[in-house]
Amino acid sequence: MPRETTMPKRYHCPVELAVDVIGGKWRPVILAHLKEGVHRYGELRRRMPGVSEKMLTQRLRELEADGLVLRHDFATTPPHVEYRLTAEGLSLAPVLQALYDWGAARAARTGTPIDGSSAT
Repeated sequence: MPRETTMPKRYHCPVELAVDVIGGKWRPVILAHLKEGVHRYGELRRRMPGVSEKMLTQRLRELEADGLVLRHDFATTPPHVEYRLTAEGLSLAPVLQALYDWGAARAARTGTPIDGSSAT
């Protein structure tokens, strides 16, 4: 049986593509933490107390499938898995920094508290 080919998704605006790739509640937060450097799964969980394990695992897998995150499993017991940004993921650094800066300025303007804001 021949393999079915699918047409690439069409976008009408570059922002639409960008939001499709990094949009959602947790994907940009994960990327912002990984912009700081390599993190183990447990470190990401501690930095993101509002995300469930299932959601974090799903989002990390999606980011890996999209070529933004690299997962390195050291195949040890206990498990040792690290996540880092790929070159494509690192290309988002200015975007992530702009989101961080805007969020920090917005928090200051509105008096919105930000706990543990270490991702820069």
